[in-house]
Amino acid sequence: MRVAIAGAGNVGRSIAAELVGNGHEVMLIERSPKMLRPERVPAAEWILADACELASLEESNVASCDVVVAATGDDKVNLVVSLLAKTEFAVPRVVARVNRAENEWLFTEQWGVDVSVSKPRLMAALVEEAVTVGDLVRLMTFRQGEANLVEITLPPTAPYVGLPVRNVPLPRDSALVAILRGRRVLVPTPDDPLEAGDELIFVCTAEVEDAVRAVILGPDAADRRAVG
Repeated sequence: MRVAIAGAGNVGRSIAAELVGNGHEVMLIERSPKMLRPERVPAAEWILADACELASLEESNVASCDVVVAATGDDKVNLVVSLLAKTEFAVPRVVARVNRAENEWLFTEQWGVDVSVSKPRLMAALVEEAVTVGDLVRLMTFRQGEANLVEITLPPTAPYVGLPVRNVPLPRDSALVAILRGRRVLVPTPDDPLEAGDELIFVCTAEVEDAVRAVILGPDAADRRAVG
């Protein structure tokens, strides 16, 4: 992929280094000369420009990018970059960083955002995931809430503990994508038995979260609210 990243701070550089390491073509756009440090990610293309200016994005050929990442420390800037990337350059995928939790509601498709990443929400979800057993924890949201990555840690009383995955009647629009067992990451097969303490990772729509919770934890769990 060709990826443009607005903001060459610690977050932007870390994303760039990861993507370059995975073989992608990366362009970092930074408006502050003192933040322009090509030696930090030498394989990336570095551009000194303001990503909030239409002319700068045109000169950077953002229209050729598969993904734009708005990764600055300013939510207003990230919203403007997202909107320009989507509406003016028809970038297929726009990912935006949310710095302040109270601004998260703004990062929607109306502002051109396909995926928003809120550090406070993500940290809270990871804390919940670490301590919560017997309930559903929402780790991440995709496609503006149409699909979620959720986790359930199985208590010993869960109805399908000891039974193979094939016996679990998951609802439509849900999929068990991984089982975390101790230090192992298992790609579930129909014959794999579930064990107490397993962390089950699902992708599902928001509408079926309660149904997934009820199946995995039992009908009494159906009225619990999702955490996250």
